[in-house]
Amino acid sequence: MSAQPVNPNLPPDHVTVFIDGQELAAPKGSMIIQAADKAGIPIPRFCYHEKLPIAANCRMCLVDVEKMPKPAPACATPVMDGMKIATRSEKALKSQRNVMEFLLINHPLDCPICDQGGECELQDLSLGYGRSVSRFQERKRVVPDEDIGPLVATEMTRCIQCTRCVRFTADVAGTYELGGMYRGENLQIGTYDGKPLTTEISGNVIDVCPVGALTNKVFQFRARPWELIARESIAYHDAMGSNLFFHSRRGEVLRAVPRENEAVNECWLSDRDRYSHQGLYADDRAVKPLQKVDGEWREVSWAEGLAAAAEILRAHQGDSLGVLAHPAVSNEEGGLLAKLAEGLGTGNLDHRINNRDFSDGAVAEPFALPLAEIEQADVIVLFGSNIRHELPLLHQRIRKAVRIGARVHAVNPVDFDFAFSLAGKQIVAPSQLGEALNGAALRDAAKAANRAVVIVGGIVENHPQAAALRAAAAEFAAATGASLCRIPQGANAVGLARQGVLPTGRDVARMFAEPRSAYVIYGIEPGLDFADTPAATKALVSAKVVAFSHFACKSTRDVADVILPIGALPEIDATLTNLDGVDQRTQAAGKLPGEAREGWRVLRALGGELQLAGFEFTDLAGVRASIAGGKAVTVATSAAPAASTEGLQLAVSAAIYRTDGTVRRAKALQAHPLNVGARIVLNPADAQSAGVVDGQVAKVANGSGTATLPVVVDARVAAGAAWIESGYGATAPLGAGRVTMVSA
Repeated sequence: MSAQPVNPNLPPDHVTVFIDGQELAAPKGSMIIQAADKAGIPIPRFCYHEKLPIAANCRMCLVDVEKMPKPAPACATPVMDGMKIATRSEKALKSQRNVMEFLLINHPLDCPICDQGGECELQDLSLGYGRSVSRFQERKRVVPDEDIGPLVATEMTRCIQCTRCVRFTADVAGTYELGGMYRGENLQIGTYDGKPLTTEISGNVIDVCPVGALTNKVFQFRARPWELIARESIAYHDAMGSNLFFHSRRGEVLRAVPRENEAVNECWLSDRDRYSHQGLYADDRAVKPLQKVDGEWREVSWAEGLAAAAEILRAHQGDSLGVLAHPAVSNEEGGLLAKLAEGLGTGNLDHRINNRDFSDGAVAEPFALPLAEIEQADVIVLFGSNIRHELPLLHQRIRKAVRIGARVHAVNPVDFDFAFSLAGKQIVAPSQLGEALNGAALRDAAKAANRAVVIVGGIVENHPQAAALRAAAAEFAAATGASLCRIPQGANAVGLARQGVLPTGRDVARMFAEPRSAYVIYGIEPGLDFADTPAATKALVSAKVVAFSHFACKSTRDVADVILPIGALPEIDATLTNLDGVDQRTQAAGKLPGEAREGWRVLRALGGELQLAGFEFTDLAGVRASIAGGKAVTVATSAAPAASTEGLQLAVSAAIYRTDGTVRRAKALQAHPLNVGARIVLNPADAQSAGVVDGQVAKVANGSGTATLPVVVDARVAAGAAWIESGYGATAPLGAGRVTMVSA
């Protein structure tokens, strides 16, 4: 190879290589396989994955490089100027076939019963590179299986030791839960300690596994890949809006797999998004219109259900009506709800059901810094957020940023467990969060950064004094030049704000403090989805309630007079807006259960029954045309909740697998070790003052209600604070604010 560049017109950081006679420009330091992939030249591989560190374990990518006496692994051989590579020469093909023969020596060849059969990289490549007969006559190796939790099934005899799963848990998830044990022929991949995987993105080891060693335990033995129909869709359990495919057979959603989108979820998927579809088929799914007659529920026809709903709404128009929507409701449904409220003359409309402080009129807004660029920030401040549970894949991006030098600071009431190291942390009671954020040291660190970002999480957004904390975050961003990124509290909170699903009259807190005579609740499980469950229940029980619902659960039956069954997001065509402000469309993958209908159809029929203007469309295109451009509203505000001074300050975060009705009904997620159950966590000093010890069951109370909870004593909780997770029936009575020990 010449000292002079082969092509002097290339940028100084590029070199010229020749692959199978094709001249290519490749960045210096890149590998042969990367140059070939960019040019569309196929090179077989098992261990190489573009998102994982290079291991060069499998040697399947051996290629013939001029002037190199032995075949070279394309994944671990850097390009050089003038390098000539042959991927299909006799030398290369013979090497690749020999490697395949070695890989198949101990592989069980059980394709007919393997869940990976039909989409297995080893199966595909063995067709092109495998021999028709095996020369190996000895007994094949057998590796004992290990139970690594409710989500991932193992068949480790199939493992070819590519270590993709090991590198994923180490370098992407950051939990280091899988590794190689023993040596040589006895090498095994396992967890060392025999415990389940605890990472919140563990399902991705299924995708990176090139054989059937790690498969989807929920999907196991349900169907073959060629039986499935793939539909493009969007995850709807957090505001990231991860892109995915739902795979269904005969109308039943059987699994979810990631759909690559570098700007959103790259090629990954959180476990919450991957396995939540299991909840669609819960026993209490709403499948027929229901009406309460003389205190008893009975199934009715759609005509009867719509007539009963219309009768309630006609009798309670104007200010006597409240309309409440779940923040994951689609833009189409939200836009029609806003039309319905307008037609009925009420300004009591809201989707911010997780929030408690509406005094500043805050609504969800797109991130000031695009999601994909956060990993390029050099200072990241986490303000009131358990980011690992709120947005698992944003947590993964922050880990990437830390690995290339970013400094992360946390201002939280709990020292949450992150998979990256913190440059600084301030663990303080919720009332002190704003002061801690705007301390001199943290401001100076952000000012010195080239690109700083402050991420405001649910603990702040849903705090009783959230307005003051949001103001503190805005002040910090203005003073330091940091990008302000407030996490939307709901999968489509940004979209619903744009569609005007906001109050011009009473917000959700005022609708309960000043109860209305009738309510419409849309996609809400009233016993668990509201920030203040006791106030919500008290107001709803004494009113007439029309519930558009995915589930006919006990809490819905307790408050509703009419239940109209609607399709969940995987069952409808819809649009959601993610935290970058990007509209993303979904396709219906699952069949609507029973007599359930798409929400927009039910709203259109109800609007027609009420003879309201703006409901003349007949298809989804008509819906979208009627709500195009959204709706600007002047958001009504209300006084901030009174701040109590007695007891321990509650820090409330959402339990990772209790965020909405569908997730709560996914049995596999409920069996996950991160689903720790309802509890109250206290600082050791506060536990001692209250006279309680770890493991004890205590009764705690505040202005909202009383709860009996197991006590966990943990120094990670700030002194003067008590940490609970929402989404559990046992913690729902507490609302927020402060709590005192009633008895222990």
